[in-house]
Amino acid sequence: MRYLSVTETAKKWNMSERSVRNYCAKGRVIGAFLTGKTWNIPENAEKPERTNKRKETPITLLDILKEQKANRYSGGIYHKTQIDLTYNSNHIEGSRLTHDQTRYIFETNTIGVENEVLNVDDVIETANHFRCIDMIIDNAKVALTEKFIKELQLTLKNGTSDSRKDWFAVGDYKKMPNEVGGMDTALPEEVAAKMKALLAEYNAKEEKTFEDILDFHVRFERIHPFQDGNGRVGRLIMFKECLKYNIVPFIIEDNLKMFYYRGLKEWNNDKGYLTDTCLTAQDRYKRYLDYFRIAY
Repeated sequence: MRYLSVTETAKKWNMSERSVRNYCAKGRVIGAFLTGKTWNIPENAEKPERTNKRKETPITLLDILKEQKANRYSGGIYHKTQIDLTYNSNHIEGSRLTHDQTRYIFETNTIGVENEVLNVDDVIETANHFRCIDMIIDNAKVALTEKFIKELQLTLKNGTSDSRKDWFAVGDYKKMPNEVGGMDTALPEEVAAKMKALLAEYNAKEEKTFEDILDFHVRFERIHPFQDGNGRVGRLIMFKECLKYNIVPFIIEDNLKMFYYRGLKEWNNDKGYLTDTCLTAQDRYKRYLDYFRIAY
């Protein structure tokens, strides 16, 4: 075995002689020994890692979305998510704004109109939905609460014509019965108790699976806690929870709407309808991630 001096080792490891001596003295150089006051260091000894060296952590989609949001990065996954999620989720609920009009509102805070009439609420809710996406990114790691869900609905509906109706209760649970897809939903007086029970059961699970997130969504939509905005708030929650548990999120595009509705209706009988629809949507989002070279 050939041994090197402290000077030779310091040059080999590109560090100071003092650091080499300290490593040897602390027993961090395997096989090193003293002869008098001179350290003998095996030629094949490995350079110890610095104890204060920061360990690199994997960069998740959530990290990237937060970074691009903070830097107002244009043309990345944050930009695409804002436009596509907002356009499709609003369009499912009847918005008549086009994808281009949605993009203009996000990019320029303006909208071009030629020989057509736009619903003001569609424009307001589009701008509001952008803010909702920022909310779910900022709060992705936070546990779901009634307060947060109500804040999402308030943000979505704030400033619309509905917000000027006393009975509408923007930011709070519904005051009047409603239905969805021809099916009854929870009565107003039942909503608070049902939402508390749903959230308690969901939050009791330490790790959520893809199926857990879909199951929460179905039950949320069947409660239908708000007078309006339930579908959009529900889909925002699914996106948020996917980010929290590092599951690739998904956007239900307008051409999947009927499959999505069927999945919601048939969940108790056959979970496959909704699961397959959401997995199809997830595969599309994975293509976005592949394009932007984001690992998942």
